[in-house]
Amino acid sequence: MMLRRRKSLTTRLTLLFAVVSSSVLLILGLVIAELVERHFEDMDLELLEGKLELIQHAVISARAEGDFDGLPAQLDAALIGHHGLAVGVWGSDGKQLYLSEGADFPQRNYLPKQGSPLPRTWQGKEEQHYRGTSGLAPTGAEGEAPLEVLLSTSLTHHEHFMQSFRLTMWAVVILAALLSGFLGWLVARRGLAPLRNITRRASDITANSLDQRIEAGEIPAELAEVVNTLNDMLGRLKESFDRLSDFSSDIAHELRTPVSNLLTQTQVMLSKVRSIDEYQDVLASNAEELERLSRTIADMLFLAKADNHLLVPTQEPIDLKAEISGMLEFYEPLIDEKHLQLTLHGNAEVDGDRLMLRRAVGNLLSNAIRHTPEHGFINIALEIEDEKVRVRIENSGETIPSEHLPRLFDRFYRVDSSRQRAGEGSGLGLAITKSIALAHNGSVSVNSTDGVTRFSLWLPARKS
Repeated sequence: MMLRRRKSLTTRLTLLFAVVSSSVLLILGLVIAELVERHFEDMDLELLEGKLELIQHAVISARAEGDFDGLPAQLDAALIGHHGLAVGVWGSDGKQLYLSEGADFPQRNYLPKQGSPLPRTWQGKEEQHYRGTSGLAPTGAEGEAPLEVLLSTSLTHHEHFMQSFRLTMWAVVILAALLSGFLGWLVARRGLAPLRNITRRASDITANSLDQRIEAGEIPAELAEVVNTLNDMLGRLKESFDRLSDFSSDIAHELRTPVSNLLTQTQVMLSKVRSIDEYQDVLASNAEELERLSRTIADMLFLAKADNHLLVPTQEPIDLKAEISGMLEFYEPLIDEKHLQLTLHGNAEVDGDRLMLRRAVGNLLSNAIRHTPEHGFINIALEIEDEKVRVRIENSGETIPSEHLPRLFDRFYRVDSSRQRAGEGSGLGLAITKSIALAHNGSVSVNSTDGVTRFSLWLPARKS
């Protein structure tokens, strides 16, 4: 299936300029033609009415002088110099008294009667067009009926003029369409030059040069927003790409260490014959490494589902104080071993997925226990603020530098990346907590000051 080729913006603007200018000129020409037609009609009507008055005066003069037979000669003299003008005079009894040479009148009842000033047009015998009118010429004699007068003028000269005018108008419209199309093309090309520069600049940006930006100094105001949007998009892409690169490196590092340990131990054991106890010790060590790999892979799959919005938590009422109390019993040996002082205050209920929320809070608790020094303290508080539940877990210990706080919930991120913290998890716990909070329409935050680190998990309170 062939794709339909799209017209360029330059072509569209060129056609638009040509169509608009041609349409305006065409409408203007039609209006002028109509005005000229009306002007010719007014001129013809004025001529016919003037000749009608002249004929009426001639009829009265001929009757007064008693020389009615000389009326045709007077009318012939009156028509000298008026080419295309025809006159016919009839008596009240229908007798024709005068008919100018070349007159081509239709039936007399076709023409307007006295009191109808508008002229009429008709086509003569030789396909010529005429415009005519009629009137009455009083004789001046008392009791004598007036004469009927018909007048017409040829429209040949007007038609030739209008034909020439229309040909000229169409020629001008076509020339204007071509000229405006060419000028429109030049204007469009020049006006769209910044857009082509943006396209050229954007095409040079690759995955290795996401730090480049499109300069907006000489960009028109209409395209400035587009440039700013593209630059913002490049910034987000660079940030996402950097995170993806770091994530890939961290994954390789996290998986390489246990795989390398497994391979090294296996090769050493296979280098010579070992005792059954030695084999058992190595297999037990390998099992621990495999369990660590399994947990890491499971955590990564969980985060992948969160990134693709595939985490759909169930909704059930949860008593947070009861759940946290149960988790503290699990962590009690670690707490006693480090002689930690632990407190739990407040009550709160939420609607959510019990297993997910236990995992989120458990990650925060294990993180607090791991980083609290011996004889330190951990305080857990459940608070309700503005229809939201806040699970606040604070612990004593080293103050976390402020530059690390925004990235604590990134995957595999550790404040001290130089240390290999065996047995301390894969570095995905806080990232999982953040994903669970977002899946429940909540959030998570952290701050660390004066040797106290506070993690806050915000969740929508249960609706009563």
